[in-house]
Amino acid sequence: MGSAKLLNIEPLELKFPFELKKQISCSFQLSNKTDTYVAFKVKTTNPKKYSVRPSTGIVSPQSACTVLVIMQAQKEAPPKMYCKDKFLIQSVIYSPSTTPDLIDTEMFNKGMGVHVEECKLRVVFVSTPQLPSTVPEKRAKSLSPQPSFLDTENSNGYDVAAELLRSESKTDRGGFSVLFITFVGLLGIVLGYHMKKI
Repeated sequence: MGSAKLLNIEPLELKFPFELKKQISCSFQLSNKTDTYVAFKVKTTNPKKYSVRPSTGIVSPQSACTVLVIMQAQKEAPPKMYCKDKFLIQSVIYSPSTTPDLIDTEMFNKGMGVHVEECKLRVVFVSTPQLPSTVPEKRAKSLSPQPSFLDTENSNGYDVAAELLRSESKTDRGGFSVLFITFVGLLGIVLGYHMKKI
C-alpha cells in the first residue's frame, strides 16, 4: 500500500453554526480510494457534548461513508466563540475473511503491531446566516449599526454583547418607565390633597 492514505477525510474542520439552546449537527465524509476494506473509529475529546453516527464502521473499496456529528444544545456561548474540542479518526485495513463483521477496540490497538492511521479534526464555531429582518423600518435603522451577539468583543476589549443587551432592554420597553409613572402618580396625589385644603 505504501504511503497512500487509507481514508480521505473532508472537511478537516467541523464547522458548527453555533446557536444557544439548540442541537446542532455537522458532517464529514470518509472516502476509501483503495482496493481494500477499511475499518474506522471516531473518538472525541468531549464525548458528553457530541454524539457521532456512526462512530465505527467499515468503508468498502472505492466507496465513501458520511459521518454525522451532533452537538448537544449549549446553555452558554464559549468565550470569543473559541472551541478546544477535537475529533480523532482512526483507520485500519479490514480483512472480512479473517475478522468477523464486528469492529472491536483491539483492531485499533497500536501496541498489537497494527498499522493505525490517525487524522485529527478540530471544531470551529461559525456565525449563523442572518435572515431578513422582520423589524419595522424605523426600528431597523436604529439597530443596523450594532454588532451581532456572536461578536462578543470589539478591538478595545469592550463587551459589545452586554452593551447590546442593555440597549435592547431600554428600547424594547416603549412608553414610560415604572418609576416615572409612580412619580407622576404621587405628585398628583400630593397636589390633589393640597388643592382640597385650599
